[in-house]
Amino acid sequence: MLRKSPENIKTAPASNTERVPPGQFVTGKFPVLTYGPTPKVELDTWRLRLFGEVEKEVELDWQDFLQLPWSKIDGDFHCVTQWSALDNTWEGVAFSEVVKLIGLTAVAKHVMAHCYGGYTTNVSVELLMQPGCMLAHKHNGEELSPDHGWPVRLLVPMRYGWKSAKWLNGLELMAEDRPGFWEERGYHNEGDPWKQERFWPELTG
Repeated sequence: MLRKSPENIKTAPASNTERVPPGQFVTGKFPVLTYGPTPKVELDTWRLRLFGEVEKEVELDWQDFLQLPWSKIDGDFHCVTQWSALDNTWEGVAFSEVVKLIGLTAVAKHVMAHCYGGYTTNVSVELLMQPGCMLAHKHNGEELSPDHGWPVRLLVPMRYGWKSAKWLNGLELMAEDRPGFWEERGYHNEGDPWKQERFWPELTG
């Protein structure tokens, strides 16, 4: 079975003024920001575990991932360190397609992304079901580099970049929210760049 041709989805407003959140500056680069060393991930051993509040737990290998329907999105990327990279094109599998494999229980409201290297971050199911959220393998026509999350990173373009977890290897569906790596260390639980939700309110009040 061949994977489907990518479907292109537009997610960014037209003008730069509308596209750049407050407190951000536009860069033509895509800086590498990572906690800890870059893990070495091999395709023949890569696995993605889908578990928790699901009707059926699933573990995908790389060939399984390639058989899923792929899409292409255009959008902007905003880092909590105040840079924004506009006009990015990403290719991968929409979160909404992944959900079809597992089914969600009635109480599944939150997701914890797990990554090679031990990183985690939390996102709501409602947010991840929006157009543009995907498990990305390509950026601007090229496979992700190891430093940018190869082979798969979560993409959540409507949140600061730390929610777009690199080196993804698991999605845990949860009834109750709980903080991930940076959220436990002072970063805001939601991370909406348009609201400048960078840190816990008590740290900025």
